[in-house]
Amino acid sequence: QVQLVESGGGLVQAGGSLRLSCAASGRTFSRWAMGWFRQAPGKEREFVAGITWTGGVTSYADSVKGRFTISRDNAKNTVYLQMNSLKPEDTAAYFCAARPSPVVVVRTSDYNYWGQGTQVTVSS
Repeated sequence: QVQLVESGGGLVQAGGSLRLSCAASGRTFSRWAMGWFRQAPGKEREFVAGITWTGGVTSYADSVKGRFTISRDNAKNTVYLQMNSLKPEDTAAYFCAARPSPVVVVRTSDYNYWGQGTQVTVSS
């Protein structure tokens, strides 16, 4: 049973930073890809960043390039999302997701497992 548990959300002022963590368990993830998505009230869930577990190939949404960094710690089975220069429009619930393929994709329907989400609120 794959489990994903996010942590690290909170309230931060514009321009500040947060680091989200996603602890994965239940199997080995060597040929999987992990993604971070976000969903603001009244909006669809959208891709933020993704990484392959082996090789660490990354992909980012244009809206976060240069501000967010995704990384992973294989020994801890944990994926991180470092978020810098946060803006009020980054406010959303952030979700970690996993898919059993070593390719990062942006569609939510291509991910099989999801965490419960963690709230990020950026005040202006």
